[in-house]
Amino acid sequence: METGSPDDTGTARAAKGTDTARDEPVWTGLPPGLLRMRRLLLVVWLGLLTLAAGLLPWFLIGPVWAVLALLPLALAACGWVMLERNWRSWRYAERADDLLISRGVLWREETVVPYGRMQLVEVTSGPVERHFGLASVQLHTAAAATDATIPGLDPTEAERLRDHLTELGEARSAGL
Repeated sequence: METGSPDDTGTARAAKGTDTARDEPVWTGLPPGLLRMRRLLLVVWLGLLTLAAGLLPWFLIGPVWAVLALLPLALAACGWVMLERNWRSWRYAERADDLLISRGVLWREETVVPYGRMQLVEVTSGPVERHFGLASVQLHTAAAATDATIPGLDPTEAERLRDHLTELGEARSAGL
């Protein structure tokens, strides 16, 4: 099974569709901007927690208890590694009849969204995502259990994916 490289934005790979020789999907990974954004948020929030955990005990109890500031730093180190593992686990593949979304490190989850079942495809981007030049694609289907999200895409790729999925969804659902 071929995985998308972390630097791959997916436009060239997604245009290929599937590998007909082996009939395996061509997976596209998420861009590295999502990892940078999540790591920055981790550093900011745990940095504030480290400051609070170090300064408050220092002033209220004594300097010995300022060692509590090491706990958030240890969490930041763990989180740094775990964020990368989680980011690498996210991927998606466009097949002839459906979209595959795979994610998860400990518990792998693969969602199959048939094009004919799609009712709405949204592209969203919050203020932090916009600052990092990212957008998410949210897929809504007839069954709530198969709703899916692809986070952290480049806005142009998110719009291309939205337009492509909408077009395929309209073509597949025409007979229903």
